[in-house]
Amino acid sequence: MRTSFEALNQWATQGPPTEVEGDPGGDEGRNRVRAVFISDLHLGTPGCQAEALLDFLKHHPSETLYLVGDIIDGWQLRRRWFWPQAHNDVVQKLLRRARKGCQIIFIPGNHDEFARGFVGHSFGGIEVVEQAIHTTVDGRRLWVIHGDHFDGVIQCAKWLAYLGDNLYELLLRVNRHLNSLRGRLGLPYWSLSAYLKGKVKKALNYVMDFEVAVATEARRRGLDGVVCGHIHRAEMRTIQGTLYCNDGDWVESHTALVEHFDGRLELVHWNPSLGLPHGVGTAIKALST
Repeated sequence: MRTSFEALNQWATQGPPTEVEGDPGGDEGRNRVRAVFISDLHLGTPGCQAEALLDFLKHHPSETLYLVGDIIDGWQLRRRWFWPQAHNDVVQKLLRRARKGCQIIFIPGNHDEFARGFVGHSFGGIEVVEQAIHTTVDGRRLWVIHGDHFDGVIQCAKWLAYLGDNLYELLLRVNRHLNSLRGRLGLPYWSLSAYLKGKVKKALNYVMDFEVAVATEARRRGLDGVVCGHIHRAEMRTIQGTLYCNDGDWVESHTALVEHFDGRLELVHWNPSLGLPHGVGTAIKALST
């Protein structure tokens, strides 16, 4: 059996696997949007909600799809190889979408930083870039980045980031067992990590500092807003006149940012069991701009 490093290196040097016939699910056109932004899939980890992501992609065909970093979790794959069929199905879905004319732009993050060595190249129709500028149909210019360059822990103490990543994986394992029990009791999904982040003042301050720093840099560059990921916290708000959008993650929140054909931006929380967003109606309106 290949080691995780060998498999990861093959993906990096040769691109993703070639698409095969019969990949899962055709796209349904009724929810077609102009652009989709997703990040922090963490393919290669047990926490990745690949089935939910596949369902979301099936219901949201788009002209452009931005992969805003941490698509593949190279950190975890180097430690332990984990790649079930559903994760391969996600890759196949992306390749199929690119083949059918969707522009797919991949902006590597810190967990898939190996791909930064291939900026300027294209694999299976998926373009690898360091950053991007997305112009909405109504003329707003949005800076698209992963966001890890604004994380002081990543930049100054990477060993601490690795430690935090391992602790986060442990927390996710506990969370899966907890929610398995909650499911048997008929209770809805509940995120332990999100609860702890909301209760710990330092975590809240870190999130707020990150959001302000990213929005400030976008404004300094003369842009109207920013779309990023990295912190696994879906958000859309205006910070000192600059639009800040974080598309969340596909480990816990099942969130994505979409642009409709009228230029409206919407933060979607996807419920795969219903094929509909969480909070249909007033909640969606509150998250649209």
